[in-house]
Amino acid sequence: MNIGIPKEIQAGETRVALLPAMVSPLKRDGHAVLVESGAGSAAGASDNDYKKAGAEIIRDVRKLYARSDVIFKVLPPGARKGSPKNEADLIARGTAYVGFLAPQANPQVIRTFVKNKVTSFSMEYVPRITRAQSMDALSSMATVAGYKAVLVAADHLAKMFPLLMTAAGTVPPSSVLILGAGVAGLQAIATAKRLGAKVEAFDPRPAVKEQVKSLGATFLEMELPPDAETAGGYAKELSAEFLKKEQETIASRLPKVDVVVSTAQVFGKRSPILITAKMVSLMAPGSIIVDLAAEQGGNCELTRAGSTVLKDGVSIIGAVNLPATIAVHASQMYAKNVVNLFQTLYPKGASTPAFDDEVTSGCCMTHDGTIRNDAVRASLAPKAKKPKGKKK
Repeated sequence: MNIGIPKEIQAGETRVALLPAMVSPLKRDGHAVLVESGAGSAAGASDNDYKKAGAEIIRDVRKLYARSDVIFKVLPPGARKGSPKNEADLIARGTAYVGFLAPQANPQVIRTFVKNKVTSFSMEYVPRITRAQSMDALSSMATVAGYKAVLVAADHLAKMFPLLMTAAGTVPPSSVLILGAGVAGLQAIATAKRLGAKVEAFDPRPAVKEQVKSLGATFLEMELPPDAETAGGYAKELSAEFLKKEQETIASRLPKVDVVVSTAQVFGKRSPILITAKMVSLMAPGSIIVDLAAEQGGNCELTRAGSTVLKDGVSIIGAVNLPATIAVHASQMYAKNVVNLFQTLYPKGASTPAFDDEVTSGCCMTHDGTIRNDAVRASLAPKAKKPKGKKK
């Protein structure tokens, strides 16, 4: 199969779906790799690096799409600058697509895939099972985001993180609160601890308490519900009553912390508001909030995605696409995830996906002109119009 790697087109996106190091495993399985010129430059991979690895460089992206049997991408297809066409329109009929899709946020892309019988696999929907851990791009990117969020906070905070004993006196450590102890939260805890901060963390899932403590952080205690996560390992959307209790627990700590890194997200839904506008005023001037849930609405009521909001001297940073700021390692991890998934979808010698595999069936969005994912199909179905009532 010809595997095409187009350059990512969204502003600020520096990652690439495949690095030269991952070309060899694909070629050993008999595939050819076509790379758009410049696709890996922001991630430290030159066209020459790809050539040395055995890939073919294509300068005209339309030719790349026309010749490819499979497309690997990072971000969902979007509109190319200077062209009225979406990338989805450039993907040839019957081609396969592997990458992030955010299908419910990109309905037109899904409809185009259905029309053109594109077989698409969404990295967001790779099942969270043990066998698929090496394909879990959400976790890989969350690792990068959690690490970088703490560095962003440290860069903006007018204090140092570690305890320092100096001739000029003792500098106390900064206090950091992590909201959410998933992959991003745990990496944020580890990074803040490495920098020497005093770290606390909160999460509604009892199972993560020991993980938090194993990293040297204090776990904020409150009465936790027994069913706070799904069978797939994602946090559940909790009741308004419990959310209020969460806010009260968090509010009690805010006057004593210098930095909050919030990571709480509910898969496929708006992120919960854990810090209200009123709660922000509890923090000392100069404090920092880095909100990793900004693109899903934010964990802070004042968060604006891609912007920094200043309220009562507190900076609320609406972090967006932090993995793109660490392009080399983010691309390295993502490329490994994509290749592992591809080799599961198309075992050596196979030209059609192995739909009897739960990984394949779990992340397949479209195939043979139909939407295969029930939730995505339901969300894109046209809503029936309500009958008009008769006037009396």
